[in-house]
Amino acid sequence: MINMVMLVGRLVQDPEIVERDNGNKVSRVTLAVNRKFKSSDGVYHTDFIDCVFWNSFAKNLTEYCSKGDLIGIRGRLQVDTYEKDGVKRKITDVIAESITFLSSGKTKQETIEI
Repeated sequence: MINMVMLVGRLVQDPEIVERDNGNKVSRVTLAVNRKFKSSDGVYHTDFIDCVFWNSFAKNLTEYCSKGDLIGIRGRLQVDTYEKDGVKRKITDVIAESITFLSSGKTKQETIEI
């Protein structure tokens, strides 16, 4: 079975890194990805996709990227469930396994992989 996602989009906010109790570092960001087709009203819509970067990916993302930068991600979908106020909920994230910095004022194009 295959679980692979490839995205190219712009960071909606400046990435921030958080260190967990176990020492792992994580950065959660939203990527704005434009659709390739117009809707019935003649407008290109944008999808806002939640992405998670761990450890060295999180460090490099926060060091080299900021809001509005264009990046490419290869990763996988991960669906988690949780309960809040007695209601079961789902959250779907893209877990980054490779990142390409396509436009950043801090570095030239660079690819980092696991």
